[in-house]
Amino acid sequence: MPTFDLVIDGQATTIEAGTTGTAWYAGDRSVVAIKVDGAPRDLDTELEAGTRVEAIALDSPDGLDILRHSATHVLAQAVQDVFPDVDLGIGPFITDGFYYDFGNIDAVTPELLRDLEKRMKRIVKEGQRFVRREISEDEARLELADQPYKLELVTTKGKGAEGASVEVGGGGLTMYDNVRRDGTVAWKDLCRGPHLPSTKLIGNGFALTKSSAAYWKGDQNGDQLQRIYGTAWASKDDLVAYQERLKEAERRDHRRLGAELDLFSFPEEIGPGLPVFHPKGGVLKRVMEDYVREAHIANGFQYVGTPHISKAELFHTSGHLPYYADGMFPPMDDEGQAYYLKAMNCPMHNLIFRSRGRSYRELPLRFFEFGTVYRNEKSGVLQGLTRVRSITQDDSHSYCTPEQAPGEVRHLLTFVLTLLKDFGMEDFYLEVSTRDEDGAKKDKFIGSDEQWADATRILADIAAECAQENGLRVVDDPGGAAFYGPKISVQAKDAIRRTWQMSTIQYDFNQPHRFGLEYTAADGARHEPVMIHSAKFGAIERFIGVLTEHYAGAFPAWLAPVQVRLVPVASAFDDYVEEVAAKLRERGIRVETDLSDDRFGKKIRNAAKEKVPFTLIAGGEDAEAGAVSFRLRDGSQHNGIPVDRAVELIARHVASRANHDAVEGIDRA
Repeated sequence: MPTFDLVIDGQATTIEAGTTGTAWYAGDRSVVAIKVDGAPRDLDTELEAGTRVEAIALDSPDGLDILRHSATHVLAQAVQDVFPDVDLGIGPFITDGFYYDFGNIDAVTPELLRDLEKRMKRIVKEGQRFVRREISEDEARLELADQPYKLELVTTKGKGAEGASVEVGGGGLTMYDNVRRDGTVAWKDLCRGPHLPSTKLIGNGFALTKSSAAYWKGDQNGDQLQRIYGTAWASKDDLVAYQERLKEAERRDHRRLGAELDLFSFPEEIGPGLPVFHPKGGVLKRVMEDYVREAHIANGFQYVGTPHISKAELFHTSGHLPYYADGMFPPMDDEGQAYYLKAMNCPMHNLIFRSRGRSYRELPLRFFEFGTVYRNEKSGVLQGLTRVRSITQDDSHSYCTPEQAPGEVRHLLTFVLTLLKDFGMEDFYLEVSTRDEDGAKKDKFIGSDEQWADATRILADIAAECAQENGLRVVDDPGGAAFYGPKISVQAKDAIRRTWQMSTIQYDFNQPHRFGLEYTAADGARHEPVMIHSAKFGAIERFIGVLTEHYAGAFPAWLAPVQVRLVPVASAFDDYVEEVAAKLRERGIRVETDLSDDRFGKKIRNAAKEKVPFTLIAGGEDAEAGAVSFRLRDGSQHNGIPVDRAVELIARHVASRANHDAVEGIDRA
């Protein structure tokens, strides 16, 4: 038997011609698929000379994607068992799960989901093999004659179908058969794969979760379908852990907490995606903005302000029309002049830069504002504060020389990470978004190849340096750049390990040219500056939503709308707690007194429910001793603390901007 060399799991290996991944990894049951030259493939793929082969374990990110994709086929098989005339759509894996779209079936009820899940378990237990075969277009049309959506995919090769899993290669398409142990085909689907070797490997770590309406190819003018969602994990324990995370996420949902804590609301009379902040939410927003504004000024930014609307010509000059027209609200007409609600602040900052001559001595010049912009988000994607139409951006733009650009990006990235840590976000990774180099998609990006190469190199180098210094990962995001330049984004994980895109730093070689921005160099020559966009939180509204869930509404004392609640044991001590409250207010502490007719126990429960950081209690012994009892959010209590000492402890804790409740020195009070 002839042999050849190739690289398997990083090691040069000699194998026999015709060897498959199944044969090579036969002794390792954790391997469920392979990567061939970086691309996931079925385990039974025949290995060829000169390739690099890596094992894919079931619990790896690639393994979970394949597991979830395989689960979609089992789901579709179960649905077709119930509804033989079903029209099959598409079934991709998604983050933490999968879905499949179906036409011509009954409305999906909880009872139907339970029945389908039972059927899936039987299919999994059967151990049906996933068998890949190549077919021609004519063969596919013959086999799928009763499936209109699949026939359309055959004709279009899957183009335009989000998540469509059609593979075109080797002159044909690929079909996957679910083969029973007796060799008969239980089910089949047009699919690019790869899949697990057997349904049995799906195990018992899956569940169906919900259903929703969907449109064929995501087109609202297309056929309406039923979409069934599920989740799948490498083990039952992993599934249970995921379900617990979902329950915890529900408990932390900022929309629920926002109502319970009286922070904000979305009145129907105003419109979807347009929040109003109540007094307590207004305090939270103001404290955040004040701190961020001071931090920007300390880092060399100059605070500016710009209007909410502008003539349409401004956005033509910037290039946002037509590149970003779909994301902007329709124009308003004023005697024939079109005005737009601004969807971004940068064009107006450019006008401030251009308002007078600029010298190289002024650079880098940094402008910053809390600019409220308006995005015409589709109603279906709006989600509390984390996806809104009215967005207050902590928006800044740096203008610098090309030589200063690397240092400015480094300065911005360091500033961003420091700010996020100040608010208690500690776990990050960096994402570098670049231009899609596919010729068919390059038209959405402007600028020369040389400009993109230089800007991308600068951002990638700075991201790598910062990652090394801070122990972070860097993840590539091909095609994720803005139309005017590449960007670095900071992806932060919250207290329950969910990832949120927070800060962005974007390199722009487009707008300075479009606006004719110039500075005078040392030799008197005039040059175009480099423009760098940065948003530290992206949107104040969104960041409030993220922080609300990160802290489960129990904001650290320096951010909390109410920092201290004073509760008298009886009404006889109302005057005493008011005196204590006055001393706290003198130190700038946000304090309330509960002088209501509620029972004492209920007052304590109310303070806990409203997540007030510090509850101070006063009774007869406290009043006589000029003291208070100190109750923390964890339920611990410290009695008999002198009032002046209690005020000092609280003021010092708030001033420290600590993101925890532990009060230094309270045990010695």
